[in-house]
Amino acid sequence: MAPLRYSINISLDGCCDHRGMVPDEEMHRHSVEILDEADALLFGRVTYEMMETAFRRPPEPGSRPEWMEPFARTMHAAKKYVVSSTLERVDWNAELVRGDLGEAVQRLKRESRKGLLVGGVQLPLALAELGLIDEYEFVVQPRLVGHGPTLFAGLSKCVELTLVSRREFGSGAVAMRYVPSK
Repeated sequence: MAPLRYSINISLDGCCDHRGMVPDEEMHRHSVEILDEADALLFGRVTYEMMETAFRRPPEPGSRPEWMEPFARTMHAAKKYVVSSTLERVDWNAELVRGDLGEAVQRLKRESRKGLLVGGVQLPLALAELGLIDEYEFVVQPRLVGHGPTLFAGLSKCVELTLVSRREFGSGAVAMRYVPSK
């Protein structure tokens, strides 16, 4: 069964509002590497709509740096699964996931070759509750932002993790990958 990986940028004070992060070329290259490790992306409605708004249409000339384009092209081309009870339909190379979340994600993991990548806040909480996340990556940004959602608020049980890799970036950000402890 292919792994389900979770990756998120957070600030030192534990917030994960994307507006509080400072994008740079090195971080975007890392994000493309992470995307390349997966056959498909798994999003909740909010993350899907945020990514679609940012990366579906070609940007206005000069609206974003050239180094952001490989990430934008990779995001645009990626297969996406969207978990939502409110959306009636999706497109942008996406498919709605309905019904029992655990069963649906298990099926997607069985059908995947390289694995799935999930982002966001609410969906990963539900997936962690079900014990379905096989790898967690927290990219800790060297900033205090003081606003935005925090991760895993309301998690009903402790999830013990083991550090498997650590990568430092020139910006001072640190990507730490963990797997659930046995």
